[in-house]
Amino acid sequence: MTARVLTSRAAAIAGGALLALSPLTAQAAQAAPAPHTASTAQPARTAPAVAAKGAVLVDGATGRTLFGKEADTARPIASTAKIMAASVVLETQGVDLEKQVPVKQAYRDYVTQHGSSTADLQTGDKLTVRQLLYATLLPSGADAAYALADTFGTGATEAERTASFVSRLNAKAAELHLTHTAFDSFDGGGTDTSTPAELAKLARHAMQNETFRTIVKTKQYKGEAPAANGRTRYYTWNNTNQLLGSYDGVIGIKTGTTTPAGDCLVFAATRGDKTLIGTVLNSKDRYADAAKLLDHGFGTTTAKAMKLRALPANSQRD
Repeated sequence: MTARVLTSRAAAIAGGALLALSPLTAQAAQAAPAPHTASTAQPARTAPAVAAKGAVLVDGATGRTLFGKEADTARPIASTAKIMAASVVLETQGVDLEKQVPVKQAYRDYVTQHGSSTADLQTGDKLTVRQLLYATLLPSGADAAYALADTFGTGATEAERTASFVSRLNAKAAELHLTHTAFDSFDGGGTDTSTPAELAKLARHAMQNETFRTIVKTKQYKGEAPAANGRTRYYTWNNTNQLLGSYDGVIGIKTGTTTPAGDCLVFAATRGDKTLIGTVLNSKDRYADAAKLLDHGFGTTTAKAMKLRALPANSQRD
C-alpha cells in the first residue's frame, strides 16, 4: 500500500500582550513619569529534536497539537495496530470479557509462519476475552490477536472471520474520521498504515475505555487458565513498553516493530491534572524520543536522566 503524504501542519505561535497607553498632556507627562510596563510575552519552548521520521504530541484532554513532525504523513504502524483491534473488541455491543475462548493450533501456526511476537498460548487452553486482551497488548501476542479476530469476526471459516474483523477495524477508523488510516491485518503484521496524528487520535479514543487504560498501564500480568489436559496453565506476560516505569507518569500505551515500520511507540503520561498522548513512527530511539516529547509538553527536563526499565530475559521484544 502506498503511503499518502500530506502537508504537515505544525505551527509554533509565541504571543505577547501589547499595552497601548492613552496620550498624555505635556503638563501631566512632566508631573509624573509614564509607568514601566513589563512584557507578558512568554518565550516559546524550543522544539525537541527527535530521531523518529514521524511524530506528534497532543493534549490528552483537548487533542490540541503541541508538537508535530510529518504528523500527517502515513507510514507503516506495526503492532500499534493492536490498539484498534482491542478497541473494536471492547466496543462490541454486549461484549462478555469473561467469555472463554479455546486456543486453536492455527493461532500458534500463524506466529511461526510470520515470525510474530507471541503470548505463547497453548493449544486447547481456554482463556477469557479479558486475558486475550492482556496477551495482545502486553507481550504483543499475534496469537492472542488472532484469537480475538476469530472470535469477534463473522463467517463460516477462520479466514472469513478474520477478514470480517479487519473490516471492522477499517469501519471504526472511518467512524473516527481517520481518513489516512488503513488496516489489512488484525495484528499490524501487514501493510497497516496511519499517520502520527491519527494514531494519537485513536489512542485518545481508546484511553476513554477503563479496561483498556487498566491493561496498557500494567507492567506484568499473571493469570491462569484451564489447560487442555484438565489441569491449570499459568501465564505471565510482560509489557514490551519500556517507557512504563522509566519516565514518571507514563500510563501506556503500545509498542510496534517491523522492518518496514521500524521501531514505533504510542505513549501517554499524566502529571497532575495534565495528560499527554504521543506517537513516534520509525525511530532509531523511540523511548528517548517519547521522553523528549513529554518533557516538551510538561515543561520539564527529566529525559536525559531517564533509565529504561529492564525486561525479564524471556520477555517478548516488539
